[in-house]
Amino acid sequence: MVNIFVSIGILIPFPFYYWLWRYPSNWVSLVGKGRDPAKVMAQVSHLLKLIQFISLFSVSSLSWPPPFYFWPLFFFGQFLNFRVYQLLGEAGTYYGVRFGKNIPWVTKFPFGYISDPQYVGSIMSLIACLSWVPFQYILLWVLGYLFMIKVESKENPATRAKPLS
Repeated sequence: MVNIFVSIGILIPFPFYYWLWRYPSNWVSLVGKGRDPAKVMAQVSHLLKLIQFISLFSVSSLSWPPPFYFWPLFFFGQFLNFRVYQLLGEAGTYYGVRFGKNIPWVTKFPFGYISDPQYVGSIMSLIACLSWVPFQYILLWVLGYLFMIKVESKENPATRAKPLS
């Protein structure tokens, strides 16, 4: 049976991301002058991510050792997340281009090789945890990422980004 509170905890960031993607000027106004909207988004996102992890952990049954597929999926997924953050920085990762920041267009790996590498990495990390977390919660979280991939694909941020020379 699906616990409604766990489900809400898992899904809670996605309406926030949707709103910021679709209505970035509202966020910029809400954050106010003198504050970096991407930095504030990062702070709120970290809090929402903590709620997601607590929700997922509350229905997890950890056992050791993890299955053989855990390590490659989890570490490659986290490598993709780390690499995206390394290449884009905080402002690039947290919708800076939507808030009017000049974010250079990146083509280094994994960009240009993997579509939506941050979301793919997150999905890989979640799938790695299938032996510990009930399938319906992993599926719910993955559906949230797939939803955001669809939302973000409707507008190409490259049209707003300045290419690296």
